[in-house]
Order: sequence, then structure tokens, then C-alpha cells
Amino acid sequence: MNYDEQNIQPLTFSDLVEQFAACGVSKGQIISVHTSLSKLGWVIGGAETLIRALFELVSPEGTLMMPSQTWKNLDPSKGVHWEQPESWWPLIRENWPAFDKNITPAIGMGTVAEMFRTWPGTVRSDHPSRSFAANGKHADYLVKDHDLENIFGKGSPLDKLYELGGHILLIGVGHEKNTSLHLAETRAEYPGKKYVKESSAIMINGERQWVDYNALDVDDGDFITLGDAYEKEFSIPRHKIGNGEMRFLQQAPLVNWAVKWMEQNRK
Repeated sequence: MNYDEQNIQPLTFSDLVEQFAACGVSKGQIISVHTSLSKLGWVIGGAETLIRALFELVSPEGTLMMPSQTWKNLDPSKGVHWEQPESWWPLIRENWPAFDKNITPAIGMGTVAEMFRTWPGTVRSDHPSRSFAANGKHADYLVKDHDLENIFGKGSPLDKLYELGGHILLIGVGHEKNTSLHLAETRAEYPGKKYVKESSAIMINGERQWVDYNALDVDDGDFITLGDAYEKEFSIPRHKIGNGEMRFLQQAPLVNWAVKWMEQNRK
């Protein structure tokens, strides 16, 4: 990427602290963070600087959580290995590495989420395809006992964030990346709601096994429409951060509203 030096200035640690603080990030908060670093412009120090800026504001009394999903660890029939021919699927099922929360990289979550996963003090949930990572005062509680089948519902990291009165911070991304809306899906009742069989490679008693489990068939296809409607109704501001935008909002009011929206609008 080429930058016009006359119009674009690099972002520093101090810039990020100032801009995060201006949108409401502060000491002691518990925040689910979703980010696209590339949308901000050039950050001096990249993902490391962004994470340090957030920790500076929430302090050790606060907690950060980010998705660290490994959705490639699903059955190839789900379309997660679209680059490979179908004839390879049996080999993938037999040989895809079992999930190891200390090693398995976060796939497609961005450079910030991947660095955060390995940050000193970060702990990660045990789910083989849709884990979350957290760091801070409430980190252990958030990621503990992440149920294999109830991925986003009761007792999940997102549900615990809700119980703790947490916030959502969208940095350079919109509601299409807002995993908290999956919590709303688990609570809403709509005609098309269904559960499907999923499969992942898991270590059980020291042995790699390909395990089937039932999970909610989640759908983020209407998340942008839903999120835009919520922002309009409640005048949620979009804050400037470098060349991008960010939104900072309380999780519980959004989830409660999204449940009603889904029940009224989903088929």
C-alpha cells in the first residue's frame, strides 16, 4: 500500500489511546474487540501498538476479549476448504491437526486477534472451531467451560460478557464481524432457526479424534442491516480512527434489541 505523505499521517500509540478514550474506552471495562488493522492506515508498531493502547486504557482492572476462531477445523463439506478439491476431503478429515488452544492459530481473525492470542497472560477457550481469547481480570471466567455444542449461547464467553455488563468495540469493521449478534441468535425464536451437525478434530485422552456435535446454524447475512437499524434508532455514533471508523457500544442493550429484531424480520 502506498501512502500520500501530505494527506495521511501514521498513527502512534498516543494517537490510539486518545481516540479510543474519546469513544468511551476506560478503566475497568470488559470489552469484546473486533478489528481490521489495515482499515486504519499505517500504525507505528502495528498490532502490538493497538493492543498496548487498549490495555493502557482498561488497566489491569479491565478485560479484553477477542475471537480466536479456527473454523477451518470443520468438516470440508461446510465449504471451509473451498480451495481444495472434493477428492481431498477424506484426507483432510483424517489428518487435519486436532485443536490445541496453545498452538492452533486464529484463522481469518486478523493480525490483532492472532497477536492477542499469544499475548502474555491471555487465556483461550477450548472450543475447537470457535474459541475466544481473553486477557485481564475476568479472562479466566469468560473462557472457562466453553461448551462444544452451545457455542454462542448460555454459558458461552459471549453470554458471560453479557452477564458482566460488557461492551463491544468494532475497530475498522462493521456489525458483520460482531460476534455478539450470534448470542442474540441463540435467544431469538424465528421460523428458520435450526441446528446442524458439525465436526472437528479434537484431542480426547491424548488421542486425536474426529468428533461430531450439534450446533446452531448461525447466519450473519443480516447483521449489517440489523446493526445499521440499531445505530439509527439509538443514535450510536461512529468515531474516527485513522482512516477508518469505530463503534463502541454496550453489549446487552444491542443483544436484547437484536433478539426482537430477528423475531420480527427473520423467516
